[in-house]
Amino acid sequence: MAAGVALLCWVLSGGVGRAFDFFGLFGAPEQATPTPNGIAYDVAFDGVGDDSRLSEALKDASNVWRLRLQPPSSGVSLSRRVVSDFPDLANALWASGYFDASVSVTVAGVAVTPEGSGADAAGKAAEASRGTALVPIRYTIAPGPLYQLRNVVIYDARTKGLMDPALIDRARMNADPVGPARAATVRSTQTVWIDQLRAQSYPLAKVVDMQPVVDHRAHVMDVAVTIDPGPRAGIGAVTVKGSPGVDPRVISSFIYLEEGEPYSPKRILDTRNSVSQIEAIGGVRVEDGERLDANGNLPILVETSERKRHAVALAAMYSNVDGPSVRASWTDRNLFGGAERLRLDAQAGVATIGGASQFTGLSSFAWRNVVGRVGASFVKPALGGTRNDLLVDVAAIRESTDYYYASYLNAQVALRHRFSEYLSAQIGVEAEAGRTVDLWGGHDYSLLGAPIAINYDSTDSKLAPTQGVRATLRVAPYIKALPHGLTMVQSKAQVSTYYAIDEEARYILAGRIGAGSTVGASIADVPANRRFFVGGGGSVRGYRYRSLSPHNGFDGPTGGLSYLEASLEARIRVTETIGIVPFVDAGSAYDTAFPNFKSSLRESVGLGLRYFTPIGPIRIDFAVPIARRQGESKFGVLIGVGEAF
Repeated sequence: MAAGVALLCWVLSGGVGRAFDFFGLFGAPEQATPTPNGIAYDVAFDGVGDDSRLSEALKDASNVWRLRLQPPSSGVSLSRRVVSDFPDLANALWASGYFDASVSVTVAGVAVTPEGSGADAAGKAAEASRGTALVPIRYTIAPGPLYQLRNVVIYDARTKGLMDPALIDRARMNADPVGPARAATVRSTQTVWIDQLRAQSYPLAKVVDMQPVVDHRAHVMDVAVTIDPGPRAGIGAVTVKGSPGVDPRVISSFIYLEEGEPYSPKRILDTRNSVSQIEAIGGVRVEDGERLDANGNLPILVETSERKRHAVALAAMYSNVDGPSVRASWTDRNLFGGAERLRLDAQAGVATIGGASQFTGLSSFAWRNVVGRVGASFVKPALGGTRNDLLVDVAAIRESTDYYYASYLNAQVALRHRFSEYLSAQIGVEAEAGRTVDLWGGHDYSLLGAPIAINYDSTDSKLAPTQGVRATLRVAPYIKALPHGLTMVQSKAQVSTYYAIDEEARYILAGRIGAGSTVGASIADVPANRRFFVGGGGSVRGYRYRSLSPHNGFDGPTGGLSYLEASLEARIRVTETIGIVPFVDAGSAYDTAFPNFKSSLRESVGLGLRYFTPIGPIRIDFAVPIARRQGESKFGVLIGVGEAF
């Protein structure tokens, strides 16, 4: 029994781990073709019934199965291949929880034993099929009962006693019943225990011993595991290397670890995500040191690699309500060697007039119906090695809807301070000048203001978050200091949250609420493009872009001084690449400085389809307006990249 226990220890510690054979999954043949140059064969495993998990474990362990497309040169070589399978198949059965299992095999109808008896006769029988037929190899498995994992006890290597339940969740130590006595279960549970210790600032924790005991009469297994937590540690000195083309002070400014703070795997992950925000950086690897320093802290290495300096992007979106739009950009990610990012971009679409897109085909194209923007943005991160970033944006914009026409120039310069991985604030100067035409006629205007913004983002992904919160607040006071100037204060806020119901994040609830307010000016004085409208792909889906608004006495939308909108989605991943998203949107704009709900909320419901790609999900949303008014679209279809919010 001692030898059996020792072998089982080796199995449970990963001794039978093998690379999964992906070949054959994508159209490759399942078996070799008979040829004179080799002994082609067909292999089958009988006796496993419907236990697909056991069947796959046996195939993974079997050299005969994995090498079935590589016929041996002789019958003797085939017999040797079969004999070498016995210990690996036994290990796979034990690792799967079948400790009373037996394996027998025949080659061309001749039985072969683990000791090699019958191998020569089987080899001769196999030679008779050379070049004419596949040699049948039949494994017969008698798995016996599936053993259960009864008790798992964890000992502390330092004290030689039971592990302190404050360090490892006792519920994960003595769950009853634990389940089948599979090696994979024990190994995965060990990983959970080590992760629990690392989360409590024991970064060097490791399993040092494991002793399983099998009770063949009761068909159960008990396991005693000894873990050395190691010393409790803090974060040590952080070293940055790997990107000679980027100023290391810039990378360091995105690392918020403080020497001496308690070690935390989450803080390590946050560091990786934070450094990844630098557009000049492609790959980020954050590694723990092998030993503690003199202060009892664990040194950290942040190793980065650089992305290609230049990038060209082209994106397209189509909506049956708002028509097609395209966007192109050119980016230099490391303009002067300090991760400075310069982006030139252009976006163009087709105006929606009279409730319909003016694009009905290439023959309908006309310059007067083209809307969009041309702009440039520049980011200088980590000014002087600090956590302050310089932001510069300039743009020329043209808009045309049923309700107004606007053509204007906008320029902004801002200074952003990053307080942490999640929180930043910025203040800047904004100037805008242009002309609008709406229900009140033509109007030249200018704006000069000092916008203040606060951003918080704890989500785990920019395009497809599964957990966390995003919140933005922007307050922009404008003063009448330029010709055609205006005094007002305009504010916007939005909060979205994401919650994964299951550990694999296949079921996610996502919600969003946004609001805006303008004080200090009347609707007629506020430029049409600065009034609030609701509707469209990023708002209340199913309605035309910016079509929901207060109306004047002639039932014409005027835009509002405030708005409120919200969305709720259930993001369900059906397969690894396909997902569905039922959703509901609601929103409205108001003619008062704050929502007074005199204009009823407008709602829409819909269903989205997601196709997950390495760059993010491709999104198709089908939305239907509720309580649709005369002249409004019956439904809307939106195609794009990334989630709606």
